[in-house]
Amino acid sequence: MADPKRIYLSPPHMTGEEMAYVEEAFKTNWVAPLGPHVEAFEREVADKVGVKHALALSSGTAGIHLGLKFLGVGSGDLVLCSSLTFAATANPIVYLGATPVFIDSDPDTWNISIPALARAVSWCLSSGIRPKAVIAVDLYGQSADYDEILRICGKHGIYVLEDAAEALGANYKGRMCGSLGNLGVLSFNGNKIITTGGGGMLLSDDEEAIETARFWSTQARDKAPWYQHSQVGYNYRMSNVLAGIGRAQLKALDDRVAARRRVFERYRDGLSGLEGISFMPEAPYGRSNRWLTVILIDPSSGRTPLMVMDALAEKDIETRPLWKPMHLQPVFEGCRYFPHEDGFSVSDHLFQVGLCLPSGSSLTEEDQERVISAVKEIWMG
Repeated sequence: MADPKRIYLSPPHMTGEEMAYVEEAFKTNWVAPLGPHVEAFEREVADKVGVKHALALSSGTAGIHLGLKFLGVGSGDLVLCSSLTFAATANPIVYLGATPVFIDSDPDTWNISIPALARAVSWCLSSGIRPKAVIAVDLYGQSADYDEILRICGKHGIYVLEDAAEALGANYKGRMCGSLGNLGVLSFNGNKIITTGGGGMLLSDDEEAIETARFWSTQARDKAPWYQHSQVGYNYRMSNVLAGIGRAQLKALDDRVAARRRVFERYRDGLSGLEGISFMPEAPYGRSNRWLTVILIDPSSGRTPLMVMDALAEKDIETRPLWKPMHLQPVFEGCRYFPHEDGFSVSDHLFQVGLCLPSGSSLTEEDQERVISAVKEIWMG
């Protein structure tokens, strides 16, 4: 049971309608697998995001795995990938026997650096290898610059998979995150802006992509009166019960985005006067869902993110460092990395100075004021 005194980073926020959907699943005995809620959730998310087809899965990671597989990624291939992200973005590249090439962030948006991406594509082509795909991450709820990404990739027939796990409800030039690449992936993990407890979704206008992934996600069972399998499949589908939770959550998405943006605004108003604190900028081309509010702590302030995190933990306030970039992870040691510019890695810098503050849509103004006051106390102490 959650500690009522503790302020969590991004806890689930229930609407109160979830149990009606869950009870319906139990009454009709559509508990697992699949069922009417799954089909309805897929339609509703597709409509909300603005794509033609959707596939509800057990996780966003499963969506990236199946998406890359459909795009033909396999042994010996190169896949370019945002470095400043969670490991779930990059791990499926390795599942398929391919090699990740990591790309730095843009200093103004924190998303994939267009100059670094262009250099990486040129390096791959000069090495005689055309990258199979680019995985662009919409970091902390903010879209990457897809016009530029698609321009670079379109010249060379490189597919784009949009990892919008953190960005449901955000947009890019009026288009919803999740609809911007050849394939898009969402996450409904417990800490996301809406949750099914655990789950994800693969999105596309390409019906063949979604139907092929659907086949693979249910153990690739052939159409036969017995259990027959001509391909290797996966147990990746979402249950009817979890999809019911998701349907109730989806109804509140716009309210959840508005709430998280208000959380950001209160932090900005309450902390921007402190010397050495700045905030993740919002890209001019879109609207962030502000999934997490992230501050940067200037080393000249005499404080580090870990110092602040430990001090807040003593006050029962959960915070978290930024994602440790993939090119710094031991598991990806030796993988090629392209910084934003020679001699300076934006993602390294952000990791060293960034801290995520409690940002849940259920965060009360009183609890947020407690966080703000605690940070101020650390600065004054």
